[in-house]
Amino acid sequence: MRPHLPLLQTPSHGCSYLAERQAITQFIEPGVALHDRLYQALLEQGFRRSGGYVYRPQCPDCAACIPLRIPVRHWRPRRNQRRAWNRVAAELEIHPLPARFDPNQFQLYRRYIEARHGDGDMADPSAEDYMRFLTSDWCTTRFVELRWHQRLLAVAVTDYLPGGLSAVYSFYEPELAHLSPGVIGLLWQIQETSRLGLPYLYLGYWIEQSPKMAYKIQYRPNQGYIQGEWRDLP
Repeated sequence: MRPHLPLLQTPSHGCSYLAERQAITQFIEPGVALHDRLYQALLEQGFRRSGGYVYRPQCPDCAACIPLRIPVRHWRPRRNQRRAWNRVAAELEIHPLPARFDPNQFQLYRRYIEARHGDGDMADPSAEDYMRFLTSDWCTTRFVELRWHQRLLAVAVTDYLPGGLSAVYSFYEPELAHLSPGVIGLLWQIQETSRLGLPYLYLGYWIEQSPKMAYKIQYRPNQGYIQGEWRDLP
């Protein structure tokens, strides 16, 4: 299924990831009735959601943003990923919860944003900003809590879709960054995708030149959506 939906695009604007570049974003026209199966088809064409908006980069002079997915059947953890998991596994509890406002999760999100993005557009988020960014009214989403020694370590926001899971966003306790909570959450998402018998975990955009986005390539094997098709990446 390759849906043909009304599309809009932004004027040229500064790129959020590569400071010296300009970007154009294409997005599905607001008002289109979206649902899980339609969003699955859009994911397969390189789209991504932010809240209820579905978008993809459409920059005429740049192709740095590559949609990435993991074929979980063939995935094997790297040594450092196994070490990160084993370091916390004995005291780790994981709870996939409905995507509802929870004050403890929100305060964790605020601490994370202050530590990681305190000087950017995401700084000082309100509860409305938080829910508007992470949730939509048409997608099946879970706020997956990771607790270590019963303490809230991280939340991995995850969309459950017919053809796989989609890693929307993760945030974690800055004081516990040494435990690699982002890695732990992503490893659980891979395991959950496999447990459900689904083929892919979608990771959003890999940007090799951006330190914040380059890490995704470390989860191999993986596939990138390049020139209209999914290709195995080296």
